Amino acid sequence: MPLYSYRCKACDHGFETLVRFSDPAPVCPSCGAGEPVRQLSGVAAEGKSGAVIQSARKMAAREGHFSNYSRSERPKR
Repeated sequence: MPLYSYRCKACDHGFETLVRFSDPAPVCPSCGAGEPVRQLSGVAAEGKSGAVIQSARKMAAREGHFSNYSRSERPKR
């Protein structure tokens, strides 16, 4: 299911929600109005996700968190 960003016409509240193709348009969680406007979302730059993952892993390792590593990548104790 894709994640879509919406903005309510009635109260100008922005929200994100998972929407199936067969689902009706979502209602605003703030005011309950129907027919929000779907917003354009930013797209991740191609080829940068590997660097972002490595950076996050290094930061987590410095803090002692290894939950985002596979078992084979975790330090041996």
